[in-house]
Amino acid sequence: MSAQPFELVELPIPETLDGPGGEDFAATVEVRNAVEEEVYGTPEFAYSAAELLPGWRNQEHEPKRLLTARVDGRLVARAVLQTSPQTPDTAWLQIQVAREARRRGIGAALHARLESWAREAGVVKLLGWGAHPEHPGERLEPPTGFGSIPAGNAEVAFLLAHGWRLEQVERCSRLVLPAEPGILARHLAEAEAAAGPDYRVVTWIDRVADDWVEDLALLWTRMSTDAPSAGMEEPEEVYTAERVRTEEQVALDGGRTRLFAAAEHIPTGRLAGFTVLDVPPETHRSVGQEDTLVLREHRGHRLGMLVKLANIAFLEREQPGHPAITTFNAEENRHMLAVNEAVGFTAIATEGAWRKDLAEVGSLTTAP
Repeated sequence: MSAQPFELVELPIPETLDGPGGEDFAATVEVRNAVEEEVYGTPEFAYSAAELLPGWRNQEHEPKRLLTARVDGRLVARAVLQTSPQTPDTAWLQIQVAREARRRGIGAALHARLESWAREAGVVKLLGWGAHPEHPGERLEPPTGFGSIPAGNAEVAFLLAHGWRLEQVERCSRLVLPAEPGILARHLAEAEAAAGPDYRVVTWIDRVADDWVEDLALLWTRMSTDAPSAGMEEPEEVYTAERVRTEEQVALDGGRTRLFAAAEHIPTGRLAGFTVLDVPPETHRSVGQEDTLVLREHRGHRLGMLVKLANIAFLEREQPGHPAITTFNAEENRHMLAVNEAVGFTAIATEGAWRKDLAEVGSLTTAP
């Protein structure tokens, strides 16, 4: 493919996979899954097109544009630019190029086009995450001083050449299921004792009760500001009850189940912390550990450990048979990493969090 020209095409988001554009959307998901498996070293982060399409159709809170690259009509790369109506100065970028189509300028062209879109929208800060497969040699460390990535990787050279800087390193970890029941029971008992009589665990599947929907909205809002983000300076994303309900429906439309465990502060009846497991419909696939947060005013009671352990037990009761749980944590988030390590999570991959300030770039380059 090295001598063939390529074409950049923005892909309208299809209404259904069976209708116009559905086949092309599915092809972008195939590229995504192939690249994810290559860089993470596992197929555990693959999604079906049917699982992802509802999220793409929901453009109200997280508008996204999908750019593709084709060679001789075949889709070989995808690039995503996500913005936010609440924080129009920030955008999130992702580029994935199939292995056989690399080193011919496709990634650079996709990057230039997305940067052009971002500038046209008034964006001044780009953020992005990506896995960095391990290789020997020099290491690149973030300003946090926690973790490092291989400095000689091709994707690292690409990002540095295009004006990005590494701000944070995240660890991807896996817990093999079923978890060791003795370890879970011991840590759960310790967490319950530390939490004391003022807190209790509540669990639910998919839809939160009306009495707690505002609490969950607050927890997700605080997730955008309270989780360690180093120099990424993630903007606040305000959740409302309406947005919580919308995202519940998106998850349901994608065919996945979400299991929640939360800590209720009994004196007030309000939720003080929560955690979420994202469960695929097939039992041979791994479960994703999504957001976990304890409100700052309720920390110091081991509530993070309490809700995580409760949700693992909830998963084993309600959706048994999955091989593992995977999760991502900032390397400087030693408290949550210690919780994961105590439960039995082990590191399987490293991810970099990158930032590019467009205001620092002099002239705009445009894609061919």
